[in-house]
Amino acid sequence: MPFSFELHPARSPQIARQLPDRIARLVAAGPEFVSVTYGAGGSSQDASLDVLKHVIEHHPQVRTMAHLTCVGSTVQAAHDTVRTFMDAGVHSFLAVRGDLPAGSPPDAFPGDIRSAAELVQLIHAVQSERRPWREVAIPGTPGIMLDRDGRERIAIAVAAFPNGHPSSRSWQQDIDTLLAKQAAGANLGISQMIFHADDYFRMVDAARAAGVEFPILPAITPVTTPAGLARNLELSGERAPEAFAAALAAEQNEARRREIGVDFAADLTRRLLDGGAPGIHLYTRNMHEVPLAVLARVGLIDEARFAQLIAPDFTGATPVEEPA
Repeated sequence: MPFSFELHPARSPQIARQLPDRIARLVAAGPEFVSVTYGAGGSSQDASLDVLKHVIEHHPQVRTMAHLTCVGSTVQAAHDTVRTFMDAGVHSFLAVRGDLPAGSPPDAFPGDIRSAAELVQLIHAVQSERRPWREVAIPGTPGIMLDRDGRERIAIAVAAFPNGHPSSRSWQQDIDTLLAKQAAGANLGISQMIFHADDYFRMVDAARAAGVEFPILPAITPVTTPAGLARNLELSGERAPEAFAAALAAEQNEARRREIGVDFAADLTRRLLDGGAPGIHLYTRNMHEVPLAVLARVGLIDEARFAQLIAPDFTGATPVEEPA
């Protein structure tokens, strides 16, 4: 069953030094792809590109996915960014509108690109500019056909919101937005982080009934502290998993809290996969041991391989927690 990881540019020099080791451990588990986040308005473009280039250079066997946002961007700036990433060897993208600047009215659209669907179209346009379809005459057939041989397939993922986007007016608007992204050329969905499997399945059922055909990956953030859970609930707007939150709050032992967090994420992953999810996308917070433990707990990597991947002598690095 496919799984994938999300990374983000390191926020401290210490994490930056240790990130190559952590990436190596995660990639060695065999993910379908590794995505790298991108700050609103391109605030971390260079740092994101550096991480992507590292993965491409040192781990060419894994596909890389670049996050892109469009709020506040001009068409030319977005075009140049996409071109820069493609020229670096990135051919998969997660296209999101991005958060509006603090204090903006909900109907504001700073910049030229108003939606993720428009960003999807721009990515395809840049791809066509770099590698045009070749027009080839077919013997005995009037007219021409497009020869797709030799052109790399570009994957464009978009965000899906199991409990609605914060700025949407209705559940139907969220589904219509997914349809618009599909019409623009998106071919993969990645959900906002979820804590309840039923929320994901309800969204997928509604999307399928409306005509959305691309696969939608559920995304999970394994959390192991009450503060980490509170922060992720704040970011996502999701409702709290009450029993899990209570168990974390009641446990004072750090190692036991970690086990509670891994157990919850593993159980959620198992329910998602058993219910038909096409894979799982794990937000790693630039850590390796907890997401790998989740995969081992559900059998997506075997225990012997897990032991190798977290062994101190894998590289000799000492993990440092990335802030939630």
